[in-house]
Amino acid sequence: MTTPEEAGFRIDPPLVADERTMLDAWLDFHRGTLLWKCEDLTPDELVRRSADPSTLSLLGLVRHMTQVERGWFRACLAGEDLTPLYSRQGAEDADFDETDPLQGEADIAAYGAEVARCREVGAGFELDDCGTRRGEAFSLRWIYLHMIEEYARHNGHADILRERIDGNVGD
Repeated sequence: MTTPEEAGFRIDPPLVADERTMLDAWLDFHRGTLLWKCEDLTPDELVRRSADPSTLSLLGLVRHMTQVERGWFRACLAGEDLTPLYSRQGAEDADFDETDPLQGEADIAAYGAEVARCREVGAGFELDDCGTRRGEAFSLRWIYLHMIEEYARHNGHADILRERIDGNVGD
């Protein structure tokens, strides 16, 4: 198996850099880690659930993070009026609950496109610039830190899911 770096999934963040470079690098590292955990899996493996009654799966995590990216960078920070991609009234957890192995490739592509768009949006703001969500202001700095935390937590889930699927573990 190729390393994540060789596959282009993630690059180690620099050890010394300015704050913005460091935040971008760590967020991209975690984005790449999630994709790495999905590498070389069949569609059925991508939707395999962790354990009943949980609906947690690797594809569900990808779908969830697609919505999280959109929500923080585009809706909150940029003020875009967006509808959820997966969740809806009465099915708030559809990103996890309604995965389809036949849509895995499309869902991963949607994630990649959303990440690219969110990178562009973030690049247009300063770290102290704020967006609003539910009437509260959030700085881009806060959004970066929250996103890194969100990915770190879910990448821990992805580690366990991947190990359960094929025994593959990684750092």
